[in-house]
Amino acid sequence: MAKDRFVEVYSQGVLNVAKIIVDTETGVNYLLGSHGKQTGTGLTVLVDQNGKPIVTSVN
Repeated sequence: MAKDRFVEVYSQGVLNVAKIIVDTETGVNYLLGSHGKQTGTGLTVLVDQNGKPIVTSVN
């Protein structure tokens, strides 16, 4: 079976959810925010203090 492209490495909350997802090919970290079932979900690249994407080392 092929390795998953995106993996969840952190999760917080039940209704107001924040998750960090890592792209296993590039190592780029994304923040997924969901605020209840009626208000929607957002996804953005996590950046460091210099505005550069946070990248996790991938094997």
